[in-house]
Amino acid sequence: MSTITETMSADHRRCDSLFTEAEALISKADWARGQTGFSAFQMAVERHLSMEEEVLFPALESRAGQKMGPVQVMRMEHAQIRQLLSDMQQSILRQDKQRYLGLSETLLIIMQQHNMKEENMLYPMADNALGDQTVTLQRLEQWNTD
Repeated sequence: MSTITETMSADHRRCDSLFTEAEALISKADWARGQTGFSAFQMAVERHLSMEEEVLFPALESRAGQKMGPVQVMRMEHAQIRQLLSDMQQSILRQDKQRYLGLSETLLIIMQQHNMKEENMLYPMADNALGDQTVTLQRLEQWNTD
């Protein structure tokens, strides 16, 4: 059985790959395929954020008996990510390549920082706190394969 860190980090890599594919298409102004690629990326990110917000974060907060500082920071960053995704979608609809690429650069920086915090702090903390709760990992793994 894998760990929360392994499961969630692998999903980060999947999202990163979709991000790169969409950005390459948009940079070539291939709007139809770029829209399709961006939609796949956006759905993957939303799924990842939902896995955290609906499974991982509540389990951590339940174990701690309180709302945790790191989880609250992650939730705020999720809101930033969602806003950037929405803005990027609008730039695709307007076929505004420069706007998309500028937003894409901002999102990349935010995602890199966000993922580092999760992979180096939050996920290992979850493995330690929830290691005896295999149901949490099973739910994440199943969500990841649906």
